[in-house]
Amino acid sequence: MSGIARVDVLGVGVSVVNRPTAVHEITRWIDTGERHYVCVSGVPDVMESRRDPEVLRAHNGSGLTVPEGTPLVRAGHRAGAPGMRQVTGPDLMLDVLARAVERGWTSYFYGGAKGVPEMLASHLGLRFPGLKVAGAYSPPARPLTPREDAAITARVNGSGADLVWVGLPSPGQERWMAEHRARLENPVLLGVGGAFDVHTGRASRAPEWMARYGLEWSYRLVREPGGPWRRLLRDNPAYLVGTLRRRPRLLDADER
Repeated sequence: MSGIARVDVLGVGVSVVNRPTAVHEITRWIDTGERHYVCVSGVPDVMESRRDPEVLRAHNGSGLTVPEGTPLVRAGHRAGAPGMRQVTGPDLMLDVLARAVERGWTSYFYGGAKGVPEMLASHLGLRFPGLKVAGAYSPPARPLTPREDAAITARVNGSGADLVWVGLPSPGQERWMAEHRARLENPVLLGVGGAFDVHTGRASRAPEWMARYGLEWSYRLVREPGGPWRRLLRDNPAYLVGTLRRRPRLLDADER
């Protein structure tokens, strides 16, 4: 785990970062040869962590667990971390790839529907001239067999990528990163989920003003009527009640 401070939000250690400090920390890992993974977490991820100890361990075992949702940012502010800011998956991807072009880092894109990671690599290559892509792969929408898993692990290792972008549905991507971190030689794994669809134009983002007031969930309800609205309506009230009962707090260094 990195030395970045964390706030305990219902048991999940959320990193006290903003977009520049997140990029700085990831840069430090690559410069020093450290190997970590990044979780991009909102209220549903916190609530899933309360239901599933394996998901909780994945979030708390990360190098960074950045606050994607404004409710987590507000929790950080309540705990005494005024410098915490929202870091979404799509934004983090653009920020880190801009640094990747500067430093010559290579990227591997793992996840998304068939053809999406290749499309993503193409779109990002146009946006970031000089971007180095080491590979792309869309896994089947089912658990991999041990042989398939060993093959993809070898493929990603063999790519020599500095950054492995993981676009799987949560909490699958957090489990995957935690399970594969020790087996992958690549310095940084980044679970950015829906950023794959956002940056290929397959999905849209909430307007900035909605994001600023923590209303992304309402935008998703309108835009994705067949999406995970039941989970949103279940998790948001439970999160509010939970954080009233268990106040967010800054973790001591030995608790991170």
